[in-house]
Amino acid sequence: MRVAYFDCFAGLSGDMTVGALLDAGVDFEALKKPLSSLALSGYELGVEKVKRSGISATKFTVTVEEAKQPARTLAVIREIIHNSQLSEAVQARSIKVFEKLAEAEAHVHGSTIEQIHFHEVGAVDSIIDIVGAIIGFELLGVEKFCASPLRVGFGSINVAHGLMPVPAPGTAELLKGLPIYAGDIEGEFVTPTGAAMVAVLCESFGAMPAMQMERIGYGAGSRDPKNFPNALRIVLGEVEEVERQIDEAQTILVIETNLDDMNPQAYGYVMDKALALGALDVFLTPIQMKKDRPAVKLTVLCASEDFEALADLLLRETTTLGLRYYEARRRTLERRFEAVETAYGTVRVKLAMRDGRVLHAQPEYEDCAKIAEKSGVSLIEAQAAASAAFRELENKKASE
Repeated sequence: MRVAYFDCFAGLSGDMTVGALLDAGVDFEALKKPLSSLALSGYELGVEKVKRSGISATKFTVTVEEAKQPARTLAVIREIIHNSQLSEAVQARSIKVFEKLAEAEAHVHGSTIEQIHFHEVGAVDSIIDIVGAIIGFELLGVEKFCASPLRVGFGSINVAHGLMPVPAPGTAELLKGLPIYAGDIEGEFVTPTGAAMVAVLCESFGAMPAMQMERIGYGAGSRDPKNFPNALRIVLGEVEEVERQIDEAQTILVIETNLDDMNPQAYGYVMDKALALGALDVFLTPIQMKKDRPAVKLTVLCASEDFEALADLLLRETTTLGLRYYEARRRTLERRFEAVETAYGTVRVKLAMRDGRVLHAQPEYEDCAKIAEKSGVSLIEAQAAASAAFRELENKKASE
């Protein structure tokens, strides 16, 4: 599993995040193309190499032509993102970040998320920063996020509402529950966009997890204080994919809808989109409806935080007139992958475990299909070779 670690020794912001991703290998043109599908105009993107206390970093800039940007509402930003050509996963994550921002602003100003008018974070540069970062993570194949404690700074700053303490009230609201510290340099080190991104994306905060490091990127901040590298470091690497045994009390949501008038070709499309949005599982069940009509029940299992995005997908992409949803409890075995070498190539084997003991082992279909195609053998032969290689590996471990 590919993980991204936000090393926030100098805080973080939206532009620093995009800069770090470009520094880590995201192609600038590949980033610009999906961004151009947003209904935004009057801006130019720039990238340059700079140094921060001797460290080479990438500075990402959004230069806006208009002197003043409109104060957009959450509904307007949702519409801009939904009407783009961005992938479903990028759209869902980007909107989650803006919803998090709206919740914080609404709390600070005693309003509701739909009534809030974004000022700084509703401007073109902030939208580009947030969406650009989410695109960059998708281009790099990041599946999991974590971060260090956040340096927030101290002092005061000028914002649209006037002079505010650091961290600004909206930023402070976003940072609730996260580990922070002031540091010894005055100024703002965590912006609202940066705080919202880590609050939405990151599963844990603390020391860097055990990983096989692959890429490191530095995204430069605007200031260049003496003897201090004002940059965000993002470390990308691979961690062993492990799903721990889940307690019986874990709750998930089940979303269902009955469909009797949808083109069968659309089911696969909807299922792929749902999985990309974080669905735990998607499946179809043949049913009989009123007037003896054959139909299909589409079921999606998901975590509660992914419900809105998945419900929106089903209402938009199927012919349903409504959805049912309810809570369910589940328990799963611990799962991890182990790679084995066969005569045809490397195959990952999925292990189902309990208390450290392997209960089941199954070669990954995609890996077997790939090596079967490449080697000219049947899929059955590739799967058998992988199973045999795993048994041999287990016997070798047992004898040592």
